[in-house]
Amino acid sequence: MAHAVSAGFRRALTTSHRISVRVDAYMGGTLTASDIPISDGMVTLDRGSKVRRSLSLTVSDVKYVPWNVTDPLASYGQYLVVYRGIISGGSPPEMIRQGTFRIDEPSGDVHFGPVTLTGKSSEAVIQDDRFIYPTTTQGRGNCVDVITYLIRQSLPSAVIVNQTAGTRNPACAVATWDAQADRWDAVTQIATAMRAEIYVDALDRFVIADVPTVSSGAVAWEIADGEGGTLMSSARTMSRTAVYNAVVVSGENTASNTAPVSAVAYDNAPTSPTRWGGPFGKVPKFYSSALMTSAGDCQAAADSMLFDATAPNVQTSITAVPNPAMEAGDCLRITHDGHKELFIAQSVGIPLTAEGQSTLTLRGGKEEA
Repeated sequence: MAHAVSAGFRRALTTSHRISVRVDAYMGGTLTASDIPISDGMVTLDRGSKVRRSLSLTVSDVKYVPWNVTDPLASYGQYLVVYRGIISGGSPPEMIRQGTFRIDEPSGDVHFGPVTLTGKSSEAVIQDDRFIYPTTTQGRGNCVDVITYLIRQSLPSAVIVNQTAGTRNPACAVATWDAQADRWDAVTQIATAMRAEIYVDALDRFVIADVPTVSSGAVAWEIADGEGGTLMSSARTMSRTAVYNAVVVSGENTASNTAPVSAVAYDNAPTSPTRWGGPFGKVPKFYSSALMTSAGDCQAAADSMLFDATAPNVQTSITAVPNPAMEAGDCLRITHDGHKELFIAQSVGIPLTAEGQSTLTLRGGKEEA
């Protein structure tokens, strides 16, 4: 979902403006360095990654080379909060938060710098906290309740937001994960069982949301060529990678004493370029979870996953005014070379310098009349 921004911000994307970037460092909730000077950087938002938001940053000042575990850019629980915005006319900058990033790998020449580092959003914290003991959903309530329990075992103050249609919260089947299992995998399995996805947003919240589609999503942003548009150049690459035309969902749950179940959803649309048995071939995707305990559960999940599975994988390199308010999962209207298409933003690169360019990976292309 796109950030809420002012009308002036939207106008400024197509007019003359300067960018403003702020990077602040925190340790244990305490600000340790503010407005850190950077020479380069990129925030990447990727729906296909287990960690939705990632950061790469270059800090030119050698004084920020970390020596001690408590230094602002060390990797012992330090976090960076990143903002990017625009300055238009004489107005104060309108800043858009890009995320909260745990610092993972800082390095730099101790004499000359610069410091380079990478960072990840809070899914990485849950992912690192593997189960020490076997863990079950039994007695933990419905799906959102179990997700909240699993996340807050790792991050007690985590904010979990249910943005699904009708804020649905179905019953959660009994499932057990062994010791050493990936906690974040367990969380995403529960979200999938409720036909949703979960990710950390720019405000460091864990958001449970419906899987976006171009058929039901409202257009958040338009990227267009021509006068008044933000598109300056566009190159397209198509790929068969991660494109399927059937989804097979299965479940086997001994804890619930239920028989193995499964269901298949096919791309049977006669005009679909990826239709099952057509020129594209037969390319099934498989998904299995103990949280699927009935054929109906499996069929509903397979139907829900089919759109994302069959969506065209199109990578578009765009030279344009980068939009810091854009989110992975936004529905975009792309107008170029006489074509007007709707896409879901699969991944978005947001540069933290004025010279940077955005690269978008798009899914779900649909020609718009």
